[in-house]
Amino acid sequence: MVRCLEAEGTDTIFGYPGAAICPFYDALYDSPIRHVLVRSEQNAAHMASGWARMAGRPGVCVATSGPGAANLITGIATAYMDSIPLVAITGQVDRELLGRDVFQETDITGACQSFTKHSYLVTRAADLPRVFREAFVLAATGRPGPVLIDVPQDVQEELCPDFTYPEQVEILGYKPTVQGHPVQIKKAVEAIAGAQRPILCCGGGVLLANAREALQRFAAQSGIPVVATMMGIGAMANTALPGENEPVYLGMIGRYGRSYANRALGEADLVVFCGARLGDRAITMPDRIAEQATVIHIDVDPAEIGKNLRTDIPIVGDIRWVLEALTRQVSPRDLTPWRRQVLEYKTRSVPAGTDRTDAVEPRSFLRALSRMMDADAVLCADPGQSQLWAAIHYTQREGRFLTSGGLGTMGYAVPAALGAKLAAPRRQVVAVCGDGAFQMSLCELATVRACNVPLKILLFDNRRLGLVREFQNQQYRGRHIATHMEGNPDFVALCRAYGLRAELAGNNREAERLAGEMLASPGPFVLVCRVDPDTPTV
Repeated sequence: MVRCLEAEGTDTIFGYPGAAICPFYDALYDSPIRHVLVRSEQNAAHMASGWARMAGRPGVCVATSGPGAANLITGIATAYMDSIPLVAITGQVDRELLGRDVFQETDITGACQSFTKHSYLVTRAADLPRVFREAFVLAATGRPGPVLIDVPQDVQEELCPDFTYPEQVEILGYKPTVQGHPVQIKKAVEAIAGAQRPILCCGGGVLLANAREALQRFAAQSGIPVVATMMGIGAMANTALPGENEPVYLGMIGRYGRSYANRALGEADLVVFCGARLGDRAITMPDRIAEQATVIHIDVDPAEIGKNLRTDIPIVGDIRWVLEALTRQVSPRDLTPWRRQVLEYKTRSVPAGTDRTDAVEPRSFLRALSRMMDADAVLCADPGQSQLWAAIHYTQREGRFLTSGGLGTMGYAVPAALGAKLAAPRRQVVAVCGDGAFQMSLCELATVRACNVPLKILLFDNRRLGLVREFQNQQYRGRHIATHMEGNPDFVALCRAYGLRAELAGNNREAERLAGEMLASPGPFVLVCRVDPDTPTV
């Protein structure tokens, strides 16, 4: 198993040992592979996710049988919903004990069946090289996603005769389409040529396909303004006033998106969706868009096309390949009136939130923070208000925005940011958390300390589950229940107890000063910002 990982070029894995996975860990003792000991198995999957998103290849997480494997489930489901390539390795009880409900036995392959691309229960050591090769191919190709390998303890102890790691594998029935159909591409080119108010919408698939540059070239060649779903943030640089031949980027669409991006999408007569799931948060009124606009949907997964929005021109294929083909065939057009119109919407918009002296205003502070950070910095946000504040008000330039967009898993940011930092050690990485989500993964501060990773954590402490509390205000007449975080600790003292530098900001001026110190600090740093509980999301 270890030699298989070495053959795949894996240099870092995240895990937590136990009896049923001990043979693997004993072999790992003599390997150059770096093992990061997490404090909770769920966070091993989140760290592998952050690592994979920055490394561009499958991340690896490991757990023992029973509760260890079960604790991976949320992390595996999180990766599945966001199409992150992951290989999860779990130990299992001996083969002769399977199905007898012995100590620490769970049917983990059955439990994860609905949210893995594939899963294996390995019953012969001789099958391990083929299984591992297939798992990495499945995880990384087509629509990426997690693959589970469950290995009984006695299989781990069994000798593998004549170990040979296959360079290539043929997986029966698995032939993902890479090249878009030329007829469909021709139809798309013709539709684009006839549109007066086209919009290009990029989703997370653009980044997963390493198609960022291809998207930017197509936007520049076609002149089409660009919007993004939350998972597509970072595919385009956010330039306030682009030059005449530069792409126009309007930011995030959807329920919590920018008003001018939503307005442009609503007025478009043609929309090109690239690698986007088009869930309810991104497209709140799909029928309206389908009625007034020609819809082109490009995705490597044919199941996504037409699932949430009627599509006129479906193109199944690798996003980068299809965009490059479109760029070669689309003729430059003068869309100046439309570009000026949507840019006017953008320039007329007034950002929400102004600096405060009695608390930290998170929206204006995130705008200031984005000006302070490196152009290629990585921002990793926890679901909740902090995710939406960051998605709307942090200005991405050449960096990445990592979050749990599909499953909305609280506690994702800190472990995912740690994995991202290990994969890209030279880049600034900042995790943005609310006090609720932070307490779901604060045990990983010990991992940050043990690995001596100079991770930066921005903690918004409003003593509330802010987004749920807003729902209670809007839909339940302000009947607040279970959303006040009574008993919150002194976060500064807590982080210092883990050996990390931590400071408290009580207003925007203090927050900006301490953010400068945080970014300049050579070690890990937690900046706790005291936020007014009534600060709205938008």
